[in-house]
This record gives sequence, structure tokens and C-alpha cells, in this order.
Amino acid sequence: MKPAMDMTARAIRTNSSKGVSDPLWLRWGLIFTSLCFIFMVLILPLVVVFQTAFRDGVPNYLNALMDPDTVSAIKVTLLAVVIAVPLNIVFGFAAAWSITRFDFPFKRFVLSLIDVPFAVSPVISGMIFVLLFGANSVIGGWLLENGIKVIFALPGIVIATTFVTFPFVARELIPVMQSQGADMELAALTLGASPWQMLRMVTLPNIKWGLLYGTILCTARAVGEFGAVSVVSGHIRGETNTLPLHVEVVYNEYHFSAAFAVATLLVAMAFITLGIKSVAEFMEKSRASENRKRTLEAAQ
Repeated sequence: MKPAMDMTARAIRTNSSKGVSDPLWLRWGLIFTSLCFIFMVLILPLVVVFQTAFRDGVPNYLNALMDPDTVSAIKVTLLAVVIAVPLNIVFGFAAAWSITRFDFPFKRFVLSLIDVPFAVSPVISGMIFVLLFGANSVIGGWLLENGIKVIFALPGIVIATTFVTFPFVARELIPVMQSQGADMELAALTLGASPWQMLRMVTLPNIKWGLLYGTILCTARAVGEFGAVSVVSGHIRGETNTLPLHVEVVYNEYHFSAAFAVATLLVAMAFITLGIKSVAEFMEKSRASENRKRTLEAAQ
């Protein structure tokens, strides 16, 4: 048995030393195809966005950004993000904790429900909220009688944004918490830690990178959400338009430079989000490398 295993290991080493690879033409063909696709789908559109934004000069670009409707759209977008993202952090953590730490009936069904916003069109979800909270519905009529306006107002935008972005935090945390298990948390409780101490000193440090990734993805989607928000906002200029909706309005009025100027704000937010994600990934890889190094040093 042992000689057979040695021969297998020797064959693997031989193949590795020779280098099992695809033909050179195939490798370069795939690389070229990928680069062309990236250029056509990603780089070229970004170049067009910035070129059109600055086509009429820097003063017009700045005027488009300082327009009162643009400023209002920025405020509405940031308000929706500031409210929806923390809610999704709480909901996502609670959902991940419940699914990974407890056994209960219909657990798989609940896990599937988390993915509903991925499966349902954002426009359909917006229409659902109009039916639930519109003036002609029971809930919406009661809210209006009590001075609370949901549809065609900020609350509706927040609700729609929260629904569309709900899965991101939960979906990042669930595999992380499943892989780590509950051993460290149980050990902390056994040693006399309170539930709050366990959460603060054990759970959160272990899931911080997954929580950060989920928050970044949730924020990026919340900033760029269009479909659901378009339905519930009513497109009230200067009041309920978010940045994506404002871009559409200005573009439909044939103010192309102004529309692309506002679009550069969304591009900038996307780059900031990707930058934060890249830094977080680099820090995580550095931490993992340092931990491996310490483990090897301890083993020696």
C-alpha cells in the first residue's frame, strides 16, 4: 500500500514540476477576451461618463452638482442609506445568529426567505409596498389619518431600500458563523462571561470582516437602488428623488452633461466602496498571514 502511495505522490510532484498548463494560444486568447470584455463593459462606459460630464467645462460641471435638486437628491440618498444600512446590520446579524445557533422548524424555509429580494424584481417589490402603504390600503389610510405619509415620502424610500438590500449582511454572516461554530462562545459563557461580554469580546471580533463586507455591499446597493425606489418615491423633484432617479430626470430633459455630472457622484461612491473593500481584504490577508507565521514559529 505504501509503495503505491509513494508512486502516486511522486507522479503528482513530477506533473507539478513539469507544469500542467493549457496551450499558450488558449491562455492568451482567454486573457485577451477577458480584457476586451472588461474594456467594453466597464472601462469604456466610465470614460464616456466622465467625458460627457466635463464636456461643457468645469464650471458647468460644478453648477450641475450644486443645483438645489441635486443637493436634495444627495440628502435623500444619504438619509435612506444612513437609516436602511444600520437596520440591515441589525436584521442581518439577528437572522444569521438565529439560523446558525438555533434549531427550529422551517429553518430552511426561513433561510430561503432571506433570498426573496434577490429573486423578486425591485419594481415588483416597490409595487407591493404601494399596495401595502398606499392611500387606498387599510394600513396606508390609517397612517395618513394619523399624519404619517409613507408612499411618495422618505419612509417609503427607506422601506423599499431596506427590503432590497436586506440579504447582503445576512448572506455574508451566515457562512462565516457556520464555519466558526459556537465553541468559543460556549467556552466564554462557561468561564463566566455575560452574554454581552461574549458578544463584544468573542462573537463580533470573529465575524467583523464578514460584517464589514456585508455592510459595504449593502451600502453600495442602497446608494444605487433604482427600481423599487422609483415606484414608491413618486419622482417628486427636490423632495423624493434619490441620485439615480435625479440622473434619469435630468437625462430625460436632454441635459446630458448635467446628468452625467451627477452620475459621476455615483461612480465616485462606487469607487470609495470598492476601495474600502480592497483595504479590508488586504488587512484580512495580512492578519491571516501573520497568524500563520506565528503558528509556524510556535510549532518550531
